[in-house]
Amino acid sequence: MGGTFLKVFVILRLMELVDVHNHLELLNDLDHAIIRAKESGVKKIITSGIDHETNRKALELKKEYEIVECSLGIYPKDALKKEYEASGKAFKECDVEEEIAFIKKHQKDIMGIGEVGLDFSSENINQKEQEKLFVKMIKLAKELNKPLIVHSRKAEKEVLEILERENAKKVVMHCFCGNKNLVKEGALRGYYFTIPTNVNRASNFQSMVKEVNINQLLTETDGPFLSPIKGEPNEPANITVTIKEIAKIKGFDEKETANNIFLNYMRLFK
Repeated sequence: MGGTFLKVFVILRLMELVDVHNHLELLNDLDHAIIRAKESGVKKIITSGIDHETNRKALELKKEYEIVECSLGIYPKDALKKEYEASGKAFKECDVEEEIAFIKKHQKDIMGIGEVGLDFSSENINQKEQEKLFVKMIKLAKELNKPLIVHSRKAEKEVLEILERENAKKVVMHCFCGNKNLVKEGALRGYYFTIPTNVNRASNFQSMVKEVNINQLLTETDGPFLSPIKGEPNEPANITVTIKEIAKIKGFDEKETANNIFLNYMRLFK
């Protein structure tokens, strides 16, 4: 980890920070990553499940680390299959109704429903099946009164249309890459937008920070992805980078920024 970012950690270590979206099961040496997160001021990390296996792992990690909370979800099947095949792992399709029953059973242990949504980046996708599953996840979140953590790769317009049609509540737009008009549309509806740690080198997320009210911003790593240092794995401690960038863009004090975003988390997830 670069020395520049270690200096940022020292500056922000007394602040209350939150990583609302991570895939902790994919991090190497998780014990030390958790230690570094605590040292940098991270108070809570939400690790997100996406299928049968990772939903159960997310619950295990919540029990193992007091800093960890979890959300459970079902990722679009065809996009998930591509992810598994690319990593060399065998893809096992989960039974949607059984997984929904599992999530309901553990509703008291989870912070939200997600990661869910649409992913049109793959070839030969089944758009109707993805949308059908997404609607089920929206209805589940409403039934359980849980925030919905939404993935929308190459499907930002369609995601917003479905969220509006289904009157979705407590929406978190994870790593949203839609254009400025779509960001404005989501913000006007009261949706929250997560700012990942690669905001220091991604102009679209910098623009989002300018566009969205501070009271609707949250911080995430999507670890081990979207690192602020190109080519290096991401981890929760890097949330300090996001806070620094948001404060700079908004013209706010860094401590004020961090505490405001933590209050956003408390307001939405508690």
